Amino acid sequence: MKNKALKRLICCLWVILCLSASHVYAYYPVVKKDTTNNFRVRTIVIDPGHGGHTGAKGTYSTEEQVTLALGFKLQKAIQKEIKDVRVVMTRTTPDGVSLQARADIANEAKGDLFISLHCNALPEKIHIVHGKKVRIPDHSGKGVLELVYILRRDKEEGAALRENLFDEKDTKGGPNLGFDPTDPGQMIILNAFKAKYRKNSILFANLVNDEFVQTDGRPSDGVLEQSIHVLCHTAMPSVLIETGFIDNPAEEDFLNSEDGQNQIVASIVRAIINYKKEIEPI
Repeated sequence: MKNKALKRLICCLWVILCLSASHVYAYYPVVKKDTTNNFRVRTIVIDPGHGGHTGAKGTYSTEEQVTLALGFKLQKAIQKEIKDVRVVMTRTTPDGVSLQARADIANEAKGDLFISLHCNALPEKIHIVHGKKVRIPDHSGKGVLELVYILRRDKEEGAALRENLFDEKDTKGGPNLGFDPTDPGQMIILNAFKAKYRKNSILFANLVNDEFVQTDGRPSDGVLEQSIHVLCHTAMPSVLIETGFIDNPAEEDFLNSEDGQNQIVASIVRAIINYKKEIEPI
């Protein structure tokens, strides 16, 4: 029994060494994922934000319309430029899709990168006029923003990872092989994946931001943490991209133009290519 426990611990430590080198090898049978290719980008999940008549609005367009158009263009561009990557969409119609359903689609597809597309908007400013509150629209917002999940929600990401990494039962109907929080080996594996996915989320977000700012010359609020359900419930590196302020007339025109959408998509594709070069073994 002691030999078995020691053997498992040695296996776990070997996995940690492999993770640090951005390459993961096979582990004992309770791990569901094909860990041999874990840090190769094989499947990208594109999440056009909102739908179902929700989201930010401009003068003549809505966030749900713009993000769906960008999603289809990004899907087509990835398939053209990055031949070995499968693309999965969380939404292909104007209908709404719940946040958890989006995360479930990504997890079931065993995605290696989750990209959520959104449009930004500023809240109304409140001024006091003759003792009364007056709400005045603020159309001054400009540029892009990339978001990763805030660290305090890593327990939720851990739950998603447990479902993706560990089988509930073996294929022969044997005893339960689900996640065991008392098993130090499984905890080592779980924490290693959590750390790697967060690091890669931040890496990809910065690569996207660099393309927008350095290549396209767009204003940016940079990469920020935010408490976002869909990001912390996806068991993979995940980034939400605010592509522009739809309530700013000039930005709305840019977001709806063919040139503007093509520029946004091209920047994201370049970032994906650079990301693959950074994380995939030679």
